[in-house]
Amino acid sequence: MSDNVRLIEVKENVLDDNDKVAKALRARLKEEKTFLVNLMASPGAGKTSTVIQTTGRLKESLSIGVLEADIDSMVDAEKVAATGITAIQMRTGGFCHLDASMVTDGLSAIGSEDFDLIILENVGNLVCPAEFDTGSAVNVMILSVPEGDDKPLKYPLMFSVCDAVLINKIDTCELFDFDRKRFEEGLRKVNPGCALFDISCRTGEGLDAWTAWLKEQALAHNS
Repeated sequence: MSDNVRLIEVKENVLDDNDKVAKALRARLKEEKTFLVNLMASPGAGKTSTVIQTTGRLKESLSIGVLEADIDSMVDAEKVAATGITAIQMRTGGFCHLDASMVTDGLSAIGSEDFDLIILENVGNLVCPAEFDTGSAVNVMILSVPEGDDKPLKYPLMFSVCDAVLINKIDTCELFDFDRKRFEEGLRKVNPGCALFDISCRTGEGLDAWTAWLKEQALAHNS
């Protein structure tokens, strides 16, 4: 390497700085008794539908806010707000993920101290969001049946950082030749201990089990 050229490990430095912000944010939310969930998935997996189904089942027992993140538009926040849930739209302007500083801004806008549970719907992507700690208490990702049963092996980082994985559109397995057993085998290779739920936002299958788990996690965190 020439003496006139300097190498800077930008990614490492950025992630290190982000981790510090995330750690401080996580401690603040614990003190506020606010449970933050980072929800990740690819576009079309059913993130917003899952958010709406989840908040509908928990809003009587928990005060809930939602942060919606997209590169552009207000579509998802408007859908959530129409159900009576407080929602903030976060437009990234091109970024394919949220970092802890962005989440801090969103939480300030919504007033995190006013909620028991805040669901952060991250930007639709199976790569970038997994690399950045958002300061959440738990990471959850959704894999929809049409995406295929091989995704844990193709995107191991995304599946490895999750505390829970939801298989959405489980009612369409036969239509898409989705091998549920093969999916779980791949998942357990990269993440042996995560919770796993089969759900369908269309039929309601599995949603009670998923929301019961989430409520239990929130109450334990906030106690």
